[in-house]
Amino acid sequence: MLFKDRRAAGEKLTEKLTEYRGKQPLILAVPRGGVTVAEPVWEKLGGELDLIITRKIGAPNQPELAIGAVSVDGYVMLNDKMVSRVGAGEDYINKAAEEEQKEIKRRLKIYRGDRPLPAVDNRLVILIDDGVATGYTLLAALRSLQEKKPSKLVLAVPVGPPETLKRFESEVDQLVYLEAPAHFAAVGQFYQLFDQVSDRKVTSVLQRAWENEN
Repeated sequence: MLFKDRRAAGEKLTEKLTEYRGKQPLILAVPRGGVTVAEPVWEKLGGELDLIITRKIGAPNQPELAIGAVSVDGYVMLNDKMVSRVGAGEDYINKAAEEEQKEIKRRLKIYRGDRPLPAVDNRLVILIDDGVATGYTLLAALRSLQEKKPSKLVLAVPVGPPETLKRFESEVDQLVYLEAPAHFAAVGQFYQLFDQVSDRKVTSVLQRAWENEN
């Protein structure tokens, strides 16, 4: 185990992000686990804390098999090899992406209410999750953010397999991570405590961050 829990991982991650203290970053956390990692980062760096959610698009009759991913604004990224392999047609992909986009909006409503989504253009954006495995939905989040033209895009994760992290290097202005173990099975194996983060915890962290803005 490399990290005691998600907060401890976030505290260690903060040490590699100190150059952004006082620069009013927009810190976007992937719920739910990424929010607990992002909390101490926001506490030390300041700025704005919010969420980003992407959802995988499952294969026909195999919903757990990802053939792509979609963001809240409808940005769709497809794994062309998988699409071809499972024979997913355009109509299926469009319908599945629309359903997943609705689910993203439903979840954001639970966490954020009617608060407008934060502006991204010309801002320093730090995207945080509790770790990365295949990284496909995280990649969709990055591509969606790239289209909004941030001034700088940083990806910060405590842990991930070397090959996945390597792939992210060309997607961001800066990649920050703590560990890249060669023997990687799942993110949870690198945490002593990796319990499920509740919706209540997510909303609590966000409310505290938003109240601090006023």
